[in-house]
Amino acid sequence: IESQYGPVAASSAAGLRLGRDASERAKARGVDVADLNARFADRAERAGKYAAAWSPYVWPVSNVDDLSVAPFHLLASEGRVWFDHDHIWHMSLADRLARGGVVVDTRWRSFDLADAGACAEAVAWWETLIASGGEGMVVKPRDFVTRGKKGLIQPALKVRGREYLRIIYGPEYDAPDNLVRLRERHLGGKRNLALSEFALGHEALKRFVARQPLRRVHECVFAVLALESEPIDPRL
Repeated sequence: IESQYGPVAASSAAGLRLGRDASERAKARGVDVADLNARFADRAERAGKYAAAWSPYVWPVSNVDDLSVAPFHLLASEGRVWFDHDHIWHMSLADRLARGGVVVDTRWRSFDLADAGACAEAVAWWETLIASGGEGMVVKPRDFVTRGKKGLIQPALKVRGREYLRIIYGPEYDAPDNLVRLRERHLGGKRNLALSEFALGHEALKRFVARQPLRRVHECVFAVLALESEPIDPRL
């Protein structure tokens, strides 16, 4: 993480510092640089937020005890998969594992989306999460596999916070012109790929726990890899 995002933060700070220095020299010669300085200040603020956004995800790791794993599914165990249990069951099991010190707990809540009050409570909870530096939340139907009138329903939707999105899309993603561009992306292709990958992953696990030949498992795995080679923005 540090090697990927740290250089962006460092180069942004260095470049903007040089730009402001040049602007101040021009100002000393009587050039009107008020608008330019305002732009530099705005970009410097966004660059600072970017540096602050990724740094909490980096900490020293010297052995396995320094790793933090916060699960939200038990996909499979010896002899079976667990897709027939709803997410309440999965998260309750994750809580039990966390109490035993095996993993880190994952904060979760259950809401009835038919209740306007519950929806407002969900939004308030999300705002609390991101205000404390959280990535955001993942919204899922209660059942692990859910079907609607048009077939399989998307199994999960990531609702990320403003500052986490800055890590993904860059320091200036929320500048007005950039937001217009980002909103024009078509997400249908990504959704279709996600559903196909979900179904293939489900099938791969079923074949694996049934002790089918590995070539049968690898059929699904390579199908997922083939789908991921499609020219779709991986940040979606």
